[in-house]
Amino acid sequence: MKKLLYLMIAGVLFSCQTQSENNEMQLENPFYQEWDTPYGVPPFDQIKDEHYMQAFEDGMAEQIKEVETIANNEGAPTFENTIEAFEKSGDLLNKVSNVFFNLTSANTNDSLQGISREISPKLSAHGDNIFLNASFYGKVRTLYDQRSELNLTVEQNKLLENYHTRFVRAGAALNDEQKTKMRELNSQLSSLSVSFGENVLAETNKFEMVLTADDLDGLPESVINAGADAAKERGYDSTKYVFTTHRPSLYPFITYSTRRDLREQLKKGYINRGDNDDENDNKALSVQLANVRLEKAKLLGYATWADYVLTQRMLDNPDKVYNLLDKVWPAAIQAAKNERDMMKTMAVKEGNDINIMPWDWWHYAEKIKMSKYNLDENEIRPYLKVDNVINGTFTLANKLFGMTFEEQTNIPKYHEDVRTYTVKNEKGELIGIYLSDWFYRTSKRGGAWMNTYRSQSNMNGNKVIPIVTNVGNFTKPTGDTPSLLSQDEASTLFHEFGHALHGLLSECTYPSISGTATPRDFVEFPSQVMENWVFEPEMLALYAFHYETGEVMPTELVNKIKNAGQFNQGFGTVEYMAASYLDMAYHSVTEPITMNADDFEKAAMDKIGMIDAIVPRYRTGYFQHAFSSPEGYSAGYYSYLNSEVMDADAFGAFKENGLFDKETANAYREHILSKGGTRDAMEMYVNFRGREPKFEAILERRGFN
Repeated sequence: MKKLLYLMIAGVLFSCQTQSENNEMQLENPFYQEWDTPYGVPPFDQIKDEHYMQAFEDGMAEQIKEVETIANNEGAPTFENTIEAFEKSGDLLNKVSNVFFNLTSANTNDSLQGISREISPKLSAHGDNIFLNASFYGKVRTLYDQRSELNLTVEQNKLLENYHTRFVRAGAALNDEQKTKMRELNSQLSSLSVSFGENVLAETNKFEMVLTADDLDGLPESVINAGADAAKERGYDSTKYVFTTHRPSLYPFITYSTRRDLREQLKKGYINRGDNDDENDNKALSVQLANVRLEKAKLLGYATWADYVLTQRMLDNPDKVYNLLDKVWPAAIQAAKNERDMMKTMAVKEGNDINIMPWDWWHYAEKIKMSKYNLDENEIRPYLKVDNVINGTFTLANKLFGMTFEEQTNIPKYHEDVRTYTVKNEKGELIGIYLSDWFYRTSKRGGAWMNTYRSQSNMNGNKVIPIVTNVGNFTKPTGDTPSLLSQDEASTLFHEFGHALHGLLSECTYPSISGTATPRDFVEFPSQVMENWVFEPEMLALYAFHYETGEVMPTELVNKIKNAGQFNQGFGTVEYMAASYLDMAYHSVTEPITMNADDFEKAAMDKIGMIDAIVPRYRTGYFQHAFSSPEGYSAGYYSYLNSEVMDADAFGAFKENGLFDKETANAYREHILSKGGTRDAMEMYVNFRGREPKFEAILERRGFN
């Protein structure tokens, strides 16, 4: 008895000590505090890696308690005590998740990657604990069945429909045995996708091509200087130059180097990422992901993963996706073949009787642009200083929507490269916070993107302004040389800024359907439409100033850019569409894939008649859109093409009414940017344009008509 009593007392003491330690840890953990930073931006300087896991664990536990309260409520379900209550749940979990996943993309390290591997399957299980909860689903289903009688607003009705669909797609209607299997599959998808993304980052950072002065033939001084800086950063002496598979290093080298052997070495380093039969190889992972997705889709009653995914897209089945791709592909591949033949002719004239290969394309494309259009990329770059292009996006937002961006120095940053801004509307009212992080570093995943640290909402009069971020991988200024962008990079910056506007101009009630929370094949429309302004003469006059002289881009150069506007469209369209076909091939299988990923990819490319001179924009081993998250852009990479159908047609309204026409801009803001995902996507487009988009606009833009 005494022993039992002693153990009971010891247990109580241990419990008290543990609780005391937890309380102390929480006091030191910023995620448990109200952030008194300007505008509630995360206090990045106070957040340490060890703070994440506790906040994740407690955040999940707190939300489960909130869900149980909703599910076990003995009263009749109402929109307020079920849907709105869940929309308000998970504050701590949202807080830590928003910071963590932004930083694992933009400023990761080994510690964060370790946490990601540990927490991802736990978060997957947490989602299952919510959306496989039978009692919770029962309440949502009851409301869904009664929705016509509930007198809901349009937005509330959309939110209810979304949650009902989410429960069904999660497997809430499955039996217990099937739910157990669903949990297992979701856990696998979570772990596999994290590993895929980590492997791509490791592969990209690992490769380097170390050269000496004898290897630099044809390279402009700016490219040579960048190679010297990269060598210095990596600890090499002053006689060495380093080039990597990061795009700001890769593309200038393969464009200007006259050393075909080195262009091949660097390009192969890029296209073979995840395909080197080493510890970072992604071939087996990609096949596993495709097969687990197929198993999940079949468990839910779908023939393929694409059938499952596309039910939530504008193009709601695989046939519609293939129909879109097949309408463009014949003209695109023919244009690419014509471009390849032009390059072959030029190479032969130079005494190089070669078959044009992927490491030749950028090199000869630049030469043809020079000979046919007298246009040199290095002639354009001085007018595209990154600061000027950024100011160009702000100027455009002001002219269209009356927005102003004011840079601030008191807003917390997670890295010294980050710039912070307050954003105000035409009335001078604060509507958001904007963070930009445009320069390459090894702690950042490749590409460019937009995300949020906090989504816009306005529930019960509690107006929450969004915190939006843009991230890119442009070359950082070095010494006296500023960051000068290529044409493609300038378009990328405007593109991502378009996503940012979608988040900043949101005027929705509920956070889960505000901003960019739209179908995948619609969300790229508001970003892509912004690219249309980049090289319009009226727009260039507002931002394209020479970084040394301050002179605006001359009319002669503007005209040359315009004349070459449709050059190389075959290549650009084919490399993109090949990746879209590859994505659909992986996710349209009806039986598990048994062949090697390289063989599967080759079969997919042979089926569409892909030419050797071009590789897909993303090969399997580094196709992060398709494989680096449980769903992501899988069976959805075609979305950029579907969005372009809309953006080409929508920009026509501005061309018809005036590039900066206020009435058109206001209609676009009201019907597209402010609505988030509160309406059907095509309904929003028709409300703006007065009709559905005309397909011909995209063909005309690319010169395929």
